[in-house]
Amino acid sequence: MQKLIDKAKIEHTLSKSEIIAILKDNSINDYLFKTADEIRKNYTGDEVYLRALIEFSNICRCDCKYCGIRRDNKNVSRYRLEKDEILKLADFAVQSGYKTIVLQSGEDMFFSAEYLAEIIKEIKQNDVAVTLSIGERTFEEYKILKDAGADRFLLRIETTDENLYGQMHPQMSLANRKQCLFNLKKLGYETGTGSLVGLPGQTLESLADDILFYKELDADMIGIGPLIVHPETPLKDEKNGDLILAIKVLALTRLLLPDINIPATTAMETLHREGRIWALKAGANVIMPNVTFENCKKNYEIYPNKVSVDYESLKTDLAKIGRTISSKKGFRGNPDNSGRFNSSPAGRGKLTRCKNTEKEYDSFGS
Repeated sequence: MQKLIDKAKIEHTLSKSEIIAILKDNSINDYLFKTADEIRKNYTGDEVYLRALIEFSNICRCDCKYCGIRRDNKNVSRYRLEKDEILKLADFAVQSGYKTIVLQSGEDMFFSAEYLAEIIKEIKQNDVAVTLSIGERTFEEYKILKDAGADRFLLRIETTDENLYGQMHPQMSLANRKQCLFNLKKLGYETGTGSLVGLPGQTLESLADDILFYKELDADMIGIGPLIVHPETPLKDEKNGDLILAIKVLALTRLLLPDINIPATTAMETLHREGRIWALKAGANVIMPNVTFENCKKNYEIYPNKVSVDYESLKTDLAKIGRTISSKKGFRGNPDNSGRFNSSPAGRGKLTRCKNTEKEYDSFGS
């Protein structure tokens, strides 16, 4: 097993059977994580990139079986931020020193490409990178958003197993999901995707296929997270995903795609206090603090009990493992050196919403 890991370290390739063999063998976990961390250090350095996450709508036309904001969950208070609210949050993030703004939502079609383009153009005036995570759109819509200045796009595939994908995503198509990802690459986005580890019926073989798909796509960002069961979904009686297995998938992804950006996802720390640090010590180099209005965060509940990021605690934890917070935008292979992370977001106080918090919507944006 160590020889296989050494091969991946040097050649950045593994066969499907080799990936499965490593995933099966827990006796080599420490060696795998150590090696992935070495590759991370060699290719991306010891800086951790922070991305400011703005969850601007929890309205979604999709009904994914694992997701707490799925269309058919009637026990969630829906909200949709308006343009001035989104810009207020973005300004807060910029003033706090963030160099990337992540705009994330459910698939809320109220936000047309043209409307989002207006928001992106205003945010881009602050010399920051903009990442979008808004789901499936047409090639033409993605182009409008790219032309407006969007730099990155995160579209998690969750699983490349066609049968499992169909079970988890009613009325959705794995082929279309993949086509969206290749469209994003064609348009020049830094393109991100990722897997949910622990879906019912998921196999090590399908996780190996996921990793090989990232290689085929030449993804620029990969987010790996364990399933955390939400009580208002059809998976409410299932078990949470295996945190160590999720970190192994992360480490193997680092070995095969050595220069990409990989977040230490919030889900990992939600399952275990040290989960985020374990991920950072196994190849991760990105953290995404949530700067959304406090009274909206609780309603953007893809999974329950999501932990928040405390800046000062994070800085202390990073120092313990020899890592620092970056002042760069952190593009793949060419991190922009501008800007300075000059203050604690927590030190700026909590924002309150501009508008009425409790809004109800009938259309769900469909």
